[in-house]
Amino acid sequence: MAKGGGSRRAPRQGKSVKRTDASSPRRANTPARATRPKPAAPEPTAPEPSTFVLGAIPGATPGKWIDTWRERMPRVELELRPLAVAAQREELLSGELDAALVRLPLVADGLHVIPLYDEQPVVVVSKDSHLTAVDELNLADLEGEVVIAPLDDVLGVTVPGAVAPAFDPPETTGDAIATVGSGVGVVIVPMSLARLHQRRDAASIPLRDGPVSQVALAWPADRTTPHVDAFVGIVRGRTANSSRA
Repeated sequence: MAKGGGSRRAPRQGKSVKRTDASSPRRANTPARATRPKPAAPEPTAPEPSTFVLGAIPGATPGKWIDTWRERMPRVELELRPLAVAAQREELLSGELDAALVRLPLVADGLHVIPLYDEQPVVVVSKDSHLTAVDELNLADLEGEVVIAPLDDVLGVTVPGAVAPAFDPPETTGDAIATVGSGVGVVIVPMSLARLHQRRDAASIPLRDGPVSQVALAWPADRTTPHVDAFVGIVRGRTANSSRA
């Protein structure tokens, strides 16, 4: 019996003694498993900026369509180019334009043409003319008047009983209206051209029985690009989310 009256307890049989980490055996030649990094997802690339070239005849007013284009297609610049009516078909087929606002009639071979709107004709007269006494005119009212047709005339109106000018035709509609403003003759044009060349010394009077001028959108038939489709949708009033009709 040990000193102090106590007895030493023998360890219980069958109970294992927990080994420390230092005494634990390590598997030899077992390399640590490497964690492979996940490849980073490629960042989406923005489309390259590009340009849509739109021709426009004098008097065309594409402003609202251009505003809509810039809202929907911010990365595609719309370049507006002046287009003479006499050269509109040639310019469209040259490849320099993606599309154009044109004035009909137009030979449509090789082109897609969508009529957009009609323009009423007006008679531009001097502000002091006796013709300003009425709100509207008929062709018969122009009998005896000097009717000026510029070289870029787009209506080709024949006025029964009109007087031919004693001078060469002005080169442009703007020149013809300036001549009218000086007190010589009258000129018949679509309303948009009268507004384009508006002057303080001239007035415009609607012509009830004159020829209507039609404005259309045209583009080469073999170049119907996604940009052309987008512009067609805009002029037809489709929303950004609507399908092609």
